[in-house]
Amino acid sequence: MFSTRCVKVDVKSALAIVALFFLNGIKQSQTATNSMEDSSKAEIQKNNTPVDYAPVTILKNQTDSSLCPIANTNVECNVLPATCIKCNYTNQCIYGKDMNVTCEVHSNLACAGDRHFTRTMNCRYCYQTDLWQYNCVLKGDCNSADQYYKTNCTVHDDVLCLGRRTFLKNVKCNWTQGYKWSTALMISITLGGFGADRFYLGHWQEGIGKLFSFGGLGVWTIIDVLLISLHYLGPADGSLYI
Repeated sequence: MFSTRCVKVDVKSALAIVALFFLNGIKQSQTATNSMEDSSKAEIQKNNTPVDYAPVTILKNQTDSSLCPIANTNVECNVLPATCIKCNYTNQCIYGKDMNVTCEVHSNLACAGDRHFTRTMNCRYCYQTDLWQYNCVLKGDCNSADQYYKTNCTVHDDVLCLGRRTFLKNVKCNWTQGYKWSTALMISITLGGFGADRFYLGHWQEGIGKLFSFGGLGVWTIIDVLLISLHYLGPADGSLYI
């Protein structure tokens, strides 16, 4: 005869096990984050030399024919893009302060009004401009969220600055492996109690713990839904959501 035994589950013990798994996951995430930050800082310090911002050789009076008028036009001379004019820049200025410079339109261009005028600009080199004042050539062959790569950046046509308008700059890699935030959140809401969200993101150790604890009796499931919705919990490989 076989005897049937009942296994009693202590709720406090189950919650303690869930808490241990959860704290271990947070510790691993923080360790990985700190490691990525240290690696990023080391990479930035390594590459934070004048060579990073060495100017790319371009023609001194290079103009963009698509933006600069070469025939009769009603466009005022004093509103032409920076590539269409030549200004008397000076390095004897206070960094970050506004100054007035005298500019003139290139001789082969046509415009209305006085061809000699004064414009106001901020005293700084082109590579020191704000992020929204230049565009960079993005690359898709990087494979790490904490990786930086050098690429060409060019300031906008309406920005006046010292030095070369095209320069090299370190840009952070926006690396992704195809993980969708919306998919991860939907899996966490529907199948999170079985650890499917953790398995989807590559956190298989926490996924196993979540599976056998039935989502931490619901507590772990709710916490993961919040973490994913706030973008705190991401793919285990460090890539970004798409």
